[in-house]
Amino acid sequence: MKDTKNIKKFFKTVFARKVTIINAIIVLLFIFLALFAPFVAPYDPDKPDFAAFLQMPSTAHFLGTDNFGRDVLSRIIYGTRVSLIIGVLAVVVACAIGTVLGMIAGYFGGWIDDLITRLMEAVRAVPQIILAMALTAVFGSGIKNLAIILGISSMAGYVRMMRGQVLTIKQADYIMAGKLQGNKDFRLMFRHILPNSISPIIVMMTQQVGSTILAEAGLSFLGLGISAPTASWGSMVSEGRNYLMDNPVFALIPGVCVAILVISLNMLGDGVRDALDPRLRGEA
Repeated sequence: MKDTKNIKKFFKTVFARKVTIINAIIVLLFIFLALFAPFVAPYDPDKPDFAAFLQMPSTAHFLGTDNFGRDVLSRIIYGTRVSLIIGVLAVVVACAIGTVLGMIAGYFGGWIDDLITRLMEAVRAVPQIILAMALTAVFGSGIKNLAIILGISSMAGYVRMMRGQVLTIKQADYIMAGKLQGNKDFRLMFRHILPNSISPIIVMMTQQVGSTILAEAGLSFLGLGISAPTASWGSMVSEGRNYLMDNPVFALIPGVCVAILVISLNMLGDGVRDALDPRLRGEA
């Protein structure tokens, strides 16, 4: 009963502002397009039509066609699926690895903490897009590889956040009591410390999806991301920049989609952060 009340209060706080509602609707629209792309897209996104290449927007092709005669709207819709899949999977990878490493570093301390901390400092010293480019050059692209690479290159934030959480929580009386009762370390970590750190983890995951999608678009733009003929917003911008005079929509609209989705995700993440902050809920 209490959990239900807390969930209702959470959603009430998240959607208390109209701007959060608007951004949630935008994100849900993109999710809908990703889930139902085969039913929403008017054409096969990968099928070329050289009799209709680089057409301007028309009734037959609402956003025109690209340099292979493929429908731009259909490719944008399927590109939504690629961006969201990579964004979500990469964040899950980063969260899973980073949270575990952060808990281990904060709980055990000593040389284990020093080793993990120094390693993460080295990762954070390299810009994510540069590190992702290097890993992509070694392991190749593709949706699965990109998700893992972007996850690894962005996990340091989770390690740092979780380490700080553990350093605070492990001093609590109930953790000390658990140790005295003979509970194993990993049981205490996953049964007691992790559940009490869920709020900051959720906030970080929500805010990081947008930056990961932006990183994927950057890699695809540089030719290191999703390879042809799979539709990707970044690769569409890269291809379309050579045909701005023929069909500017070809390059501009995918870039606009990236901007809208990333901004909406970040602002939605801000709403989730505010809803989970006890100081802003008046509980402090």
